[in-house]
Amino acid sequence: MSNNKKIGFLAFFMAVTFTACKVSYSFTGASISPEVKTVSIDFFSINATLAPPSSGQLFTEALKDIFISQTNLVLVKSDGDLQFEGYISNYTNNPVAIQGNEQAALTRVTMTVKVKFTNSNDETQNFESNFSRFEDLASTEDLGSKEEEILNTINEQLTQDIFNKAVTNW
Repeated sequence: MSNNKKIGFLAFFMAVTFTACKVSYSFTGASISPEVKTVSIDFFSINATLAPPSSGQLFTEALKDIFISQTNLVLVKSDGDLQFEGYISNYTNNPVAIQGNEQAALTRVTMTVKVKFTNSNDETQNFESNFSRFEDLASTEDLGSKEEEILNTINEQLTQDIFNKAVTNW
């Protein structure tokens, strides 16, 4: 067989092989089945006494944002192929890094979210888990004026953890 025929046969074989396989990939590391087209994210209510009133809305929007920005999924109000629901279960701010004068150098703001994830196309991926993250604030800074900034940082970390658990195979 001549080299031209070998190259032609190899090109034909590769074309048939690669068109027969459907591969889903993403630069974000997401591994979402091609059958999954939609995501629904319920409002995350607040079941934590000290949580600011805006924390549920801020978290819910942050979770929506990560799926809109890092996937091609369509956000729907309910019954998505991927479904998220839950609530803010704990919110604390505690002194940490006690110094010699018994003053705290930092205040640690911690938020925990209870998440129920349902993949309607693959039940083996379903989970119900708690996710918790914290951010430290210098005790000399006013928590009230920095709280939304702190919440945004915590939400960014929490939503990335949830995204990774739900749609990446790392």
